[in-house]
Amino acid sequence: MKKELGILFSLLFFVNFGANAQRSGTRSLMNFSHHKLKPYYFGISLGYNKSDMLLKKSDYFVKESKYLVVEPSKGVGFHVQMIVNLKLGNDFDLRVLPGFSFADKKIDYYNNLSGKIVKDKRFEAVYIDVPFLVRYKSQPYNDMRAYAITGIKYTYDVNSNSKARNNQDLIKISPHDFQFEVGAGLQFFFPYFIFSPELKISTGIGNVLLYDNELKESKVLEKVLTNLFSISFHFEG
Repeated sequence: MKKELGILFSLLFFVNFGANAQRSGTRSLMNFSHHKLKPYYFGISLGYNKSDMLLKKSDYFVKESKYLVVEPSKGVGFHVQMIVNLKLGNDFDLRVLPGFSFADKKIDYYNNLSGKIVKDKRFEAVYIDVPFLVRYKSQPYNDMRAYAITGIKYTYDVNSNSKARNNQDLIKISPHDFQFEVGAGLQFFFPYFIFSPELKISTGIGNVLLYDNELKESKVLEKVLTNLFSISFHFEG
C-alpha cells in the first residue's frame, strides 16, 4: 500500500500544480471549450483493483496459543461503472458512479509452532457499488487538466457468506459496507469524449466482521476493515 500511496500523492501534487497554472490560449483549449458548456454528462468507467483487509487483533489473540500470526493477503479484481457527472460551478463536480466490482482477498492463519499457514479464508466478493463523490478540478492547459476527488461509497456484497449455516467458512463478513474514498486523476479533452485515468484509495469506515464466539478464527479478531486501491479509466462525454 505504501507504493500506491506514493503514486497517489504524486498525482495530487500535479493537481496542485495544475490549479496554479495560467489559462492557455483559445486555440489550445478548443476541445475543452466544447465540453465546458455541458451542465451534466454521462459515461462509463473500467478499472483494476487490488484489495485486502485491515485487521485489529482482539485481547483473545494475545492469550490464544494456537495462532502466532493472523494477516491479510492482497487479491486483484476489476470493476465496471456508469458515470453521472453534474457540474457545480467551474471548479467542482458532483459525481455518482453506480456499478459492479469484483474483489478477491484472504486472511491467513499461521501456526505458532511450525510458522506455516494452517488455515486460510478466501473472500471472493461481488459488490454492487454506489459512490457519491465531489471532484475539484484545476485550470485547463492544452486540453488537459488535473483533479482531486473524495467522497463516500456504499457497497453490498451479493456473494457474502453472512448467512452461511455451517462453521466451515471460519469467519463471516457483513455484506454491507461504507468506505471513504480519496483519489486524483487527469482529464484529456477530445472532440467527442473526455478520457480520464484515475487513482483512488478506498478505506472502510465500519467494522464488517460478524463476530462468532464459537470460532477461534473469529475470536482472535476484534475489527475488520476493507481496504482497496483502484486504477480506473473513465470515458465521458
